Amino acid sequence: MTRGIDSGRGLLATMTVIVVCSGVVQGYLTPLLPKVGHHVGIGSVGQNNLYLLSQVAFAVMTPLLSRLGDIHGHRRLLRVCVGMVAGGSLLIAVWPTTVPLAVGMALQGAVVGFFPLLAGILRSRAPEHGRVGMSVLVGALLISIGLGGLVAGALSEGHAVAGLWTAVPLGALAVTAALVLPDSTAPRGGDFNFRAATLLTLGLVALVLVLAQGETWGWMSSESLVTAALAVLLLVVWVLVERRSTHPLVNVRLLRDPRLAVVSAHTFCAAFGTIGFLGANAVFLGTDPNGTGYGMGLGSQAIAFVSLAMVVAGCLGSTATPRLARRVGDRVVLGAVGVIGAAGFLSLIVFHGSLSQYLVGALVVGLATGMFESITRTLAAEVVAEAETALSVGLNELALSLGAAIGAAVIGALFAGHQLASGHIALTGYVWSWGVCAGVALLGAVLGLAFRGVPATGIGRVGQPLAQSGDPA
Repeated sequence: MTRGIDSGRGLLATMTVIVVCSGVVQGYLTPLLPKVGHHVGIGSVGQNNLYLLSQVAFAVMTPLLSRLGDIHGHRRLLRVCVGMVAGGSLLIAVWPTTVPLAVGMALQGAVVGFFPLLAGILRSRAPEHGRVGMSVLVGALLISIGLGGLVAGALSEGHAVAGLWTAVPLGALAVTAALVLPDSTAPRGGDFNFRAATLLTLGLVALVLVLAQGETWGWMSSESLVTAALAVLLLVVWVLVERRSTHPLVNVRLLRDPRLAVVSAHTFCAAFGTIGFLGANAVFLGTDPNGTGYGMGLGSQAIAFVSLAMVVAGCLGSTATPRLARRVGDRVVLGAVGVIGAAGFLSLIVFHGSLSQYLVGALVVGLATGMFESITRTLAAEVVAEAETALSVGLNELALSLGAAIGAAVIGALFAGHQLASGHIALTGYVWSWGVCAGVALLGAVLGLAFRGVPATGIGRVGQPLAQSGDPA
């Protein structure tokens, strides 16, 4: 192992390569699916099912990979995850038909393991770089999501499937980076609870399925109600099994810690609007105002540039968060994230008549996105014992995924309730959606103000012990 990789800066540089791969994988396929689907004969329903499969893979793999990392070692599981993502990306590029696309996208779902496992390595190898390091990784993730979509779209201008190669070289670089990373020094151990894993997997599959298909089925249809009831039943049984298990898959008692509970709830509220709103954002930007009286009439490339501007704002917010937390404390930052997010959505309600007006609100939402992803991932790692770091960050990632999914589902339901005879969404549908996102963001601000800091023995900002208030001791 080279000394450069063991050093804090070398470690962060190597981790950034892996995170950039994660961002490109999460950003390059969405704008390509319509054109690729048309090219290979996959209709709108099939494209939606592919997206649903990726969401299910994200939800299911998050807790499983995090727990396996705590049991078998963070570096070992990270290498497995990176290998799965690289293999899935190559499969999609080489063989772009329905089954390989489905298998490849499912394998790419392993990107959800990157952050929890990297957090475990970072905390044990370079705790003094924990906060700054996490903000750098979040910023790199956001920027690469935006750039991944732009590069893939440009490659596909000449040939529909050329953009599918976007993630392949990044996957190869990530494999190389994972091979040279040092392992975490956190203690390992425990058994994998297969019964709990089965219950959790089936429960999450049912939950994501009803969230993704509820609008198509009808929210009060028998399919939606039965699937929702099944999801609740499976997840309740899973919690009961975990609480009685000697070796739980997910230590649900972690959520008894009010610090982690508050961070996870805040993450859910922040992701509800900032990430759940992204699909609606693209639709609004692409709507022709001549036919509806609202919208910007932008093409796909222009929409991609707006999305990139939002992630740049997010990168700036992520980078500034550690310094801001040093000055005002974690609790104030959490509260500020909710207020900033709400301000962005309220701005959209009032000012959406021109692109320049709309961009102000959208960029403020992007700023809140970077801030919440940085502070919540950092705190999720700090509030638990070192041996549970990956699992705790994994729970936070699951809260983020579920918040985004439920936010998108609520926005979809509001759109369905304000649909015009022409098939377009009435402007009131957007106004209601922005208002609900603002309200949930404010709820996140209130929850954030209830945060009471990491344990006094934890490592905080630049190695400083933290008091219970979350301020430097």
